[in-house]
Amino acid sequence: MRQAEVVLRQMTAADLPAVMEIERATFPADAWSEAMLRGELRDQPRTRHYLVAEVDERVVGYAGLAVAADQADVQTIAVLAAHRRAGVGAALMDALLAEAARRGATAVFLEVRADNPPAQAMYERFGFRRLGLRRRYYEDGTDAITMTKDLGSERPDAERPDGERETQKES
Repeated sequence: MRQAEVVLRQMTAADLPAVMEIERATFPADAWSEAMLRGELRDQPRTRHYLVAEVDERVVGYAGLAVAADQADVQTIAVLAAHRRAGVGAALMDALLAEAARRGATAVFLEVRADNPPAQAMYERFGFRRLGLRRRYYEDGTDAITMTKDLGSERPDAERPDGERETQKES
């Protein structure tokens, strides 16, 4: 069986019904409200970057990023259960990290539920490291693990320790 192609595009208000369905299914204890997501979209593209992932023209996942100065935060990322472990989440995370670097972020932060080892493992595969713990962070009292990833060496115009600028060469 051939794996369906994942198409990423900018999230719009028209995507909110599908996104809210995924939000409620993925985060039943602490789902964001539609008003919260609309507020995030209002800040796009100034400080926010929200994407949806489509498979066969159906929204199966979404992700959001906030960027201020040289710091970025993964606001949310979710994929329908039937499409997990198929590269959808990885495609979304790749796109968020690329956008963070494009906007000049040198570090990306996120919070992940302490009771979600699969998500923690995915973030670790992307080079995130544990930073700390936020006790009772989520609505149901679950702790959040804070994680960070340094983008300094991944930016195309990153400065090397010797003060010289790095440039990416085209292959």
